Amino acid sequence: MALVPFDDRDGWIWWNGSLVPWRDARPHVLSHGLHYASAVFEGERAYNGHIFRLRDHTERLIASAGMLGFALPWDAEAIDAASRQVLAANGLTDGYVRPIAWLGSEVLGVSPHGASANLAIAAWAWPSYYGADRMQGIRVGEAVWKRPSPETAPTAAKCTSLYTIGSLSKRKAEDEGYSDALMLDWRGLVAETTGANIFFVIDGALHTPTPEGFLDGITRRSVMALARRHQMTVIERQIQADEIGLASEVLLAGTAAEVTAVREIGPHRYTPGRITDTLMRGYDALVRETPAEVARALA
Repeated sequence: MALVPFDDRDGWIWWNGSLVPWRDARPHVLSHGLHYASAVFEGERAYNGHIFRLRDHTERLIASAGMLGFALPWDAEAIDAASRQVLAANGLTDGYVRPIAWLGSEVLGVSPHGASANLAIAAWAWPSYYGADRMQGIRVGEAVWKRPSPETAPTAAKCTSLYTIGSLSKRKAEDEGYSDALMLDWRGLVAETTGANIFFVIDGALHTPTPEGFLDGITRRSVMALARRHQMTVIERQIQADEIGLASEVLLAGTAAEVTAVREIGPHRYTPGRITDTLMRGYDALVRETPAEVARALA
């Protein structure tokens, strides 16, 4: 399949309050967000015309901007409406939605004082992140880069700067034949993969790292709620790197990854089993329910 560049497509992008043709959505090359990473974003998926947990994503976008020291001139209701508008304008019922907010080009220097906040929202068709491997299990390598301490970066924000180490790690993993990479945190504890949270089935219970230095993912929380609905024991704790060999099943959870089985992490092998299958099927069903049904299911 031929690669379609993201800057040369038909369609519409919501840009600071209006829909603009896709090809015209171009910020200035001297935008503060490009030079100093003063930018935050979200990754969202729509199913059957509904963006899954839209308000949660929007509220995190607003909170992330606040952690970087700027406020968006739109409230959550307006951003939700814009997200739905751009989905419809592009003729999508199922797809990926990407809001991104950044500081503009009024000033250029380390200090962003005087730079305006901008917001764009795009939507496009995007099938399963890992394709057929999502069901049978992906291969995961081991990253060299580590997630930083909350004392060194705003790790609770979904900001572009924190994805540099993930991007480097994923590229290296793919070059080595893996689909993704497992990242440790600054202490050497298990954190996540480059773009998804991770779960381990150990002695029949579902274990997941405490989100210290990485995002407490919206999909992560959904999977934990689903597991509890199925009477599974969910244990959130610090996980040592040498414990990953104790797991019988491993799975990832994220908006792009959805729920994805893992069959290998470095030298360790796993067999996707009952728990992975139950959570994968449960999540696939959950995301296709209405927002009201989702809220009831996760309450």
